[in-house]
Amino acid sequence: MFPIKIKNKAEKVVKLCLKKRIKLAFAESCTGGLLSSLITSFPNSSKIFIGGFITYSNLSKQNMIGVKSKTLKKYGAVSQEVAKEMVKGVWKKDKLNIALSITGIAGPTGQTKKKRVGLIYIGLKSKKGTIVNEFNFKGNRQKIRYASVEKAIDLISSII
Repeated sequence: MFPIKIKNKAEKVVKLCLKKRIKLAFAESCTGGLLSSLITSFPNSSKIFIGGFITYSNLSKQNMIGVKSKTLKKYGAVSQEVAKEMVKGVWKKDKLNIALSITGIAGPTGQTKKKRVGLIYIGLKSKKGTIVNEFNFKGNRQKIRYASVEKAIDLISSII
């Protein structure tokens, strides 16, 4: 299902997390659980993966992980501010070492004049702090979703 390059990167991350006993959890919107699926495809992932939230709708972002309605209305679901609230919401749910959020526009529809297909925000939280990165990926829906998952793996790898 996943391109071999992404699968290999994820396997290295899982092995390193197992070795260092790092606990992970995610909130995914436009990737719809792809990142969670990838991580759980490896043996012993239950030792490091606490869980994932598929927060595809605004309502699920609010109800499941505490994104504020005000933030969604002011900035939109695809925004740095929402990605930050998503990752903080995941962080609060359990004892973690790393929380990650992904929100964006995978296409082929959903873009606006200000927000184009391929615009992705990935939030990352650890004990060192919170960061949100903006990415602009090209390609069809599948390529954008895979690029988002690969970038999320790269970000996790960079802090473990």
